[in-house]
Amino acid sequence: MDEYWLDDYIKLGMKVGNNCSIQPGLTVDVSHCWLIEIADNVVIAPQVYLLAHDTSTKKYTGYTKIGRINIKKNVFIGARSMIMPGVTIGENSVIGANSVVIKSIPDNVVAAGNPAKVICSLEEYQEKTDEIFRNAHIFSDEYTLRKKIDRDKKQQMRVLLTSDKAGFVE
Repeated sequence: MDEYWLDDYIKLGMKVGNNCSIQPGLTVDVSHCWLIEIADNVVIAPQVYLLAHDTSTKKYTGYTKIGRINIKKNVFIGARSMIMPGVTIGENSVIGANSVVIKSIPDNVVAAGNPAKVICSLEEYQEKTDEIFRNAHIFSDEYTLRKKIDRDKKQQMRVLLTSDKAGFVE
């Protein structure tokens, strides 16, 4: 099989908005990629699947089910999630890692699971995150690979981030 990447999908008709961050390992349904639309400011984490078709129907109907995927503005899709045909993900929504989205998700919510279900509003998520942030260790970008984190900083992170306490990095 040929290897495709974002530019190839766009040439075949997939639409991708401005200021999107699409991480490595994205798998796009090349056979129906023109049915996929990604709006502005979308973040797609590694190893996400965007499937605009479902061949499980072929055995019973003789046809493959197809449907559009519409990812609205300011959406975050967590690692290893799968978005199935006929799904719209509403503006400002967050899809948790490893979720399987088989039904549309409204605006301003957090959804997760298999199948993905709304678990809270975006406002509730922000409040929970703010509370965690207030009590967490905060690390500058000196603690990242892009700033060439050194051995001492790596060890400091290991000590400060216990198994039950998360932190944040720039």
